[in-house]
Amino acid sequence: MTDPFAILGPHADRRGTIVRAYHPAVRAIDLRLMATGELRSMTKRDAGGLYEVRLEAFGSGDGAPDYRLRFTFPGDRAVEIDDPYRYGRVLTDFDLHLIGEGTHYRAHEKLGAHRVTIGSTTGVHFAVWAPNADRVSLVGDLNGWDGRVHPMRLLVPAGIWEIFIPDLADGEKYKFEIRTKTGALLTKADPFGFAFEMPPQSASVVRDISGYTWSDSAWMTARPAQGAWLDRPMAIYEVHLGSWARVPEEEDRYLTYRELAGRLVPYVKEMGFTHIELLPVMEHPFSPSWGYQVLGFFAPTSRFGPPADFKFFVDACHQAGLGVILDWVPGHFPKDAHGLAQFDGTALFEHVDRRQGEHQDWGTLIFNYSRHEVRNFLLSNALFWLEEYHVDGLRVDAVASMLYLDYSRREGEWIPNAFGGRENLDAIAFLQQLNSLTHGEHPGTITAAEESTAWPGVSRPVHLGGLGFTYKWNMGWMHDILQYVGEDPVHRRWHHNLVTFSMLYAFTENFVLPFSHDEVVYGKRALVDKPPGDAWQKYATLRTLYGYLYAHPGKKLLFMGGEFGQWREWHHDRSLDWHLLDDPSHASLRRYVQDLNRHYQAEPALHERDFDADGFRWIECNDNENSVVSLVRYARDRRHFIVIVCNFTPVSRADYRVGVPEAGWYAELVNSDASFYGGGDVGNLGGATTEPVAAHGFGQSLRLIVPPLGCLFLKRRQT
Repeated sequence: MTDPFAILGPHADRRGTIVRAYHPAVRAIDLRLMATGELRSMTKRDAGGLYEVRLEAFGSGDGAPDYRLRFTFPGDRAVEIDDPYRYGRVLTDFDLHLIGEGTHYRAHEKLGAHRVTIGSTTGVHFAVWAPNADRVSLVGDLNGWDGRVHPMRLLVPAGIWEIFIPDLADGEKYKFEIRTKTGALLTKADPFGFAFEMPPQSASVVRDISGYTWSDSAWMTARPAQGAWLDRPMAIYEVHLGSWARVPEEEDRYLTYRELAGRLVPYVKEMGFTHIELLPVMEHPFSPSWGYQVLGFFAPTSRFGPPADFKFFVDACHQAGLGVILDWVPGHFPKDAHGLAQFDGTALFEHVDRRQGEHQDWGTLIFNYSRHEVRNFLLSNALFWLEEYHVDGLRVDAVASMLYLDYSRREGEWIPNAFGGRENLDAIAFLQQLNSLTHGEHPGTITAAEESTAWPGVSRPVHLGGLGFTYKWNMGWMHDILQYVGEDPVHRRWHHNLVTFSMLYAFTENFVLPFSHDEVVYGKRALVDKPPGDAWQKYATLRTLYGYLYAHPGKKLLFMGGEFGQWREWHHDRSLDWHLLDDPSHASLRRYVQDLNRHYQAEPALHERDFDADGFRWIECNDNENSVVSLVRYARDRRHFIVIVCNFTPVSRADYRVGVPEAGWYAELVNSDASFYGGGDVGNLGGATTEPVAAHGFGQSLRLIVPPLGCLFLKRRQT
């Protein structure tokens, strides 16, 4: 049945109006005339539950009278409702046209469940795209989950089904029952649903998310002028909300969004980070997926509270001066029966051919980017988070898997593009459209690509042939430097290129330097446990590694727990080991990261020219015998610069000469071996004065004591 409205509801003829209603589970249906209160019995016309009553004419042009339906169930329980089938169509032809051509960038305002007022009646309008279904019904608590009670109207040719339910309350659970062309019945959650039940329950929940009063106007007003942070400090604290901290005295429950606003936000601010990046908060059924197998793309997960409370969390971040970045997953989705897979009995959101439509390694399905409605779904979702939840950026997961048709596939397991190549042309066009749209509609927001190959121009503008991302994660740098510090210090001289190679391509993209969650799971060990040696060597090496992170051009990202040297690998279902901060070694490391962030924000030379080769110069990059590198970072005003020296061996280097741009006294802004940070206080007593000895292409140089497994940040002081 594609148009139940042709049968049900009021229908006028020359004799008056006939009203039909259907419910298979009732004992009787009566019609109440609202003008008089009169109750009219409806006649049962078939055994299935179709009832009707004829009303006399009410005058030319008056149409049907206002009425309500009274359902009497076995046991004499009676329920009186407004008839959904007396209301006309809600979606316009223009809405359908834009959705069909993939340019309705706010499709989330039309599809899904929305509280609307028709005439004087307020209720909820439901709409869902299922073009190949034989019938679609709204099911939920309102009708005992019986798909025969509320069949929806099909809007041709868009393939969208809709129904308006008067007087429906917030919090109502619902799904769509879809009868396929083969007669199978599927029960699907709402792809555009704003809220869901707590997993493992999977129903969508009617939720009006429009009523929150924001208090971040200063942040949002300034956001367009922030220039996407390219010349500003960006130190990102990556967080999995379910395991940052738990409440052990209450059965180890999650913190709520509001509790996180009160604990996580001030902690991140105190640590000196500028942004919080959240592993996907979109609703997902399987917690061990960490949020990367999304089904509720428009719903913050109910694990931590309702949508309004997530807005409260973002609001608190902004009031504290912290940006919010969400991990976003437009590359694939899981096969759960209540989700997007085979949504109307056909490959609707995914490809038909398994060689195009499935990530066999992950057991997930790939979006069909060639389909207008699918692009519309994803593009409107991106704007939704930037607009409705005031999010400041999206980090797009697994971009490489989107770009290559042969990603993780053997010969014969993929289909070349129209030109015989391996590039996914539809995905490329989608990503370019995504970045043009988000940057154009919301200046000051950012997009970051987790892209692990050498694809050119990931962070170059679309009009110059790039993908248009603001940033690209520098996976190559991350892998190289972690491999390097994993080597025994005696052998590092033979792997010196792992430290220096990144500078050959450092300015080809706008890079973020990530030490992310992926590096501390699956047997890779925690960051502090990656270097060899005893505990002293591990802590000292980690401090030097962090120093090099902040010295190297590019924005910074550190996964939670890395700031205090958590020993065990991260687990999604356990709190971080906060008790470790009772140990001075861990507390000292956290102070060190805090001070690195403080100097990073305070010194323009460390962040203003991250993507400009003129902002960087090696002093000495070839001292592999000592495993020492030294470099200069310049601000836009080249009179302001920072000299950094990193020693990756456990041997202090006395009388180590380093050329510097200008004469003067150089203060130790940072000495990673300071006892305050858990080191042995090997250093230069707070600073050193230049000597007129030429070195490394400079006329002046410093004679330094470089601490073992240590890092120095030096700044020339004006005399």
